[in-house]
Amino acid sequence: MIDVRALTEKPVLEGDRIRLVPLADRHASAFHAAFQDPETRRLTGTHHDWTLAEIRAWIAECGTRTDRLDLAVEDRETGGYLGDLALSRIDRDNAHGSFRIALVPGATGRGLGPEAIRLLLGHAFDRVGLHRVELEVFAFNERARRGYEKCGFAVEGRLREALRWDGAWHDVLLMAALRPTDAAPTARTTQ
Repeated sequence: MIDVRALTEKPVLEGDRIRLVPLADRHASAFHAAFQDPETRRLTGTHHDWTLAEIRAWIAECGTRTDRLDLAVEDRETGGYLGDLALSRIDRDNAHGSFRIALVPGATGRGLGPEAIRLLLGHAFDRVGLHRVELEVFAFNERARRGYEKCGFAVEGRLREALRWDGAWHDVLLMAALRPTDAAPTARTTQ
C-alpha cells in the first residue's frame, strides 16, 4: 500500500557525502547550466533546449505535485548542487514507480550517484511503500548501467532503436529494482 504523504511531504534524505532536498528555485540556475553541457544532454536524451524560465516554472510545480518526488542532490558540506533525481509515474494499485537521475559533469565517477540512488530507493521502498522501481538507460551509457546494477537494478528488457541521437539510432535498456525480500513495507495507506 502506498503512503501518499511520502510524496506530498517532500523529504530531506541525508547520506554520508550528499543530501537529497526538495528541488527549489535556488537550484534553477545550476540545473539549467547542467543541461547546457553536451554530454549531459546526450546521457539524458534531452533534445529540448530548456530556457531558465522554463526550468524555473517546472521547479515551481515540483513542490506542489502529490504524484511524484523531485529532489536536488546537494553536497553535504558545501550545499552545492550536484544534480537531481525523481520518483514519478507512481502506480498505486501495483506499487511501482519510475526513477531517473542526472548529475552535473563534475559529480560523476565519484560514487555520488549510487549514494543518491540508494537513499531514494530506501525512501521509495520503506516510506512510500513501493514494491518495484523501474528506469530506462541508453545502451551506450555503460557507466550508468553498472551503477544501477550495484544498487540492485537488473536489466529486464530492451527497446530497440528508441533514441535517435546525432543521426544514429540507440537502444534503451529497461531496468528495475525490487523491494528487498527481507524488508517489510512500513508505509501506511492514506487518501
